[in-house]
Amino acid sequence: MAEEETGQEKTEEPTAKRLKDAREKGDIARSKELTTTVLLLAAAMGLMVFGPQVGLGMERVMRRSFDLDRRDLFDPAMMFDHLGAAVIEMLWAVLAFYAVVFIAAIVGPIALGGWNFSMKAMAPKASRLDPLAGLKRMFALKALIELLKALAKFLVVGALCVVILLLQEPDLLGMGNEDIIPAMRHGLEVLSWAILWMCATMILIAAVDVPFQLHDHNKKLKMTLQEVKDEMKSTEGKPEVKGRIRQLQYEMSQRRMMSEVPKADVVITNPEHYSVALKYSEGGTGAPLLIAKGVDQTALKIREIAIAHDIPILAAPPLARAIYFNTELDEEIPEGLYIAVAQVLAYVYQLREYRARRASRPEKPGDYAIPDELRHD
Repeated sequence: MAEEETGQEKTEEPTAKRLKDAREKGDIARSKELTTTVLLLAAAMGLMVFGPQVGLGMERVMRRSFDLDRRDLFDPAMMFDHLGAAVIEMLWAVLAFYAVVFIAAIVGPIALGGWNFSMKAMAPKASRLDPLAGLKRMFALKALIELLKALAKFLVVGALCVVILLLQEPDLLGMGNEDIIPAMRHGLEVLSWAILWMCATMILIAAVDVPFQLHDHNKKLKMTLQEVKDEMKSTEGKPEVKGRIRQLQYEMSQRRMMSEVPKADVVITNPEHYSVALKYSEGGTGAPLLIAKGVDQTALKIREIAIAHDIPILAAPPLARAIYFNTELDEEIPEGLYIAVAQVLAYVYQLREYRARRASRPEKPGDYAIPDELRHD
């Protein structure tokens, strides 16, 4: 429909959202041939494994049903008792076989598309009652393919049945001369092998049908380029909205960072273009933390807040650039800058002592030990 409306070809693979929406609607890849094959294989294997048990159960039922006392024949209550016992005996005999078939009936349908329960798929739709839509589906390419598959199954399975009958003709005719119990066992054996051979042909049909169903389902969900763009806009939002969100996030992070500046021990500047604020806990085990950094207007704002809160400001261009480019917010400074920052913190400590009139005025550090790999000139 989208292809007809937009004139674009569906060349793009379905997105994760498209696949999820289709799954919620119950639109997933399924193969009836795979389900049939799994059921037949399970029935054949179960018959071969549990066939003797079923045969023994039938034997016991036959013995109890035909070996009756004369007085039981004229007692309706005893006849019902015999019937109930026969039913229970037969149920126990086929219980394991039915369990295998029951599990296969669950595994078969979910083997390809997985387990999926969708209320949307169960909801009634008036479009399903549209006769024109039904006629369109009847004469669609998919309906033709399903017809060809059905004919292929009929021919292959029918031909194999004829071959099996011809090969098993001596055994089938010989059963008429056998006693009832051996004939029942022989019949079950012939039947199980016949079903197994028929399942072998269904494996070939399922091997062709499964890739076709996956390809057809993927082709149905393919999207045009415009659909992909529209979906990205609806899921990720319009570019102007995302830009506004990023701007608000940036402003919030800037306000949070500026609120940390009053807690700094020192602000190191370029002095005009870069500013970094460091915090160090005396007696702690960690290195100094970078709690704020910025360039140009942000750098000026950091210095304004530092001045307002009487935080020492030290102009050290190489060190300010090295810290700015090599340290992220709320991270410790690199190990290569420990000595240089220690010089700054020692100066700050001496400056505090001087302001408290407990020491002479300190000299500003001159040369800073900055490794070449951490320099940003």
